[in-house]
Amino acid sequence: MSPRRRIVSAVLCLLAAVTGCKKEAPAAPATPTIGLVLGLGGRGDHSFNDSALRGLELWAAGKKYEKAGYQEAPAQELAPLGITPVVLQSRVAEDYEPNLQLLADQGVSLAMGVGFMLENAVETVARRNPSLPFLLVDSPLLDAQGRVLTLPNVRTVVFREEEGCFLAGALAGLVTKTGRVGMVGGMKIPLVERYEAGFRAGVAATNPNATVLVNYTGSFTDFALGKQVGQDLLLKNTDVVFAAAGVDGLGAIQAVKEAREAGKAVSVIGVDSDPSHLAPEAVLSAVVKHVDRVVYEAIRDQRQGRFQGGNVSLGLKEGGMGLAPVRLDFPGKAEALKTVDALRARIVSGELKVPTRVEAAQAAGANP
Repeated sequence: MSPRRRIVSAVLCLLAAVTGCKKEAPAAPATPTIGLVLGLGGRGDHSFNDSALRGLELWAAGKKYEKAGYQEAPAQELAPLGITPVVLQSRVAEDYEPNLQLLADQGVSLAMGVGFMLENAVETVARRNPSLPFLLVDSPLLDAQGRVLTLPNVRTVVFREEEGCFLAGALAGLVTKTGRVGMVGGMKIPLVERYEAGFRAGVAATNPNATVLVNYTGSFTDFALGKQVGQDLLLKNTDVVFAAAGVDGLGAIQAVKEAREAGKAVSVIGVDSDPSHLAPEAVLSAVVKHVDRVVYEAIRDQRQGRFQGGNVSLGLKEGGMGLAPVRLDFPGKAEALKTVDALRARIVSGELKVPTRVEAAQAAGANP
């Protein structure tokens, strides 16, 4: 048994609250264990991974993770589901498959992978363990030709990110005074390009004369690089920056925070989770992706015997996306928020279709 397997086995046995841990099989836990494999950003990204952890730990388990171990969490809006969380961090992409298989070997009741990069690993391990339910967040399963496929034991959830990003762009277009807004993207892949397309289209809807500057870092895990790219955008006179790059986005938020502290009238819009606690004087809002709710509901369905495989798409209408509260004050704020709310209503009703491709957004009027 590898060192990783020995460590996780020992942890599961301690969590089980039973006497002993038989060598031939893991001891039955006192409560069902739910396993989660994190993406490379990991715990503490204040974004995608932390949202998944919130759904698993604070909401489903009623536990707060501390360095010394789990502690009872304060009362939450959602009732705990009586489960024990098991979280595995992936240091490199090659960890995804063995981590998921390790959860299966240890007898979890539900195995979850968060992030599009886990797609191949989830499919492989799910086929190998057809009786174990899996949740994959942020990607469907794809065949060799790139077509969506389904497995009866895998629920995949994707988001219409362009809808939430459209609202962020609309807000940025209303707030900017320089007429120049920026976006820090991570890897330039179709998923993140949907963020760009929605953001560009939103800016064009409220400020068609504004210029949108976009820089990709090529990473989701490099804080220093994200800060550098954010600083570069600020030097180009952008006064609203959309940080959509995981840990790199945290660096961009830091760049805006420091510029704000230096007296510049700049602000930043976060992504996936609300990062306002990191820079309360600089964070304008955030495009919130409710991964926490997706994780909680998958666990609830498993506990109630209602878990089903299949593909789910969530946007503004379903409550899967949204804008965090706009906490900063600016001239014309009340009217700006009414405008953004009206655009949201048009998207929910189906009257307004948000482009998913950058070319389409640019054709709609958002300047390159």
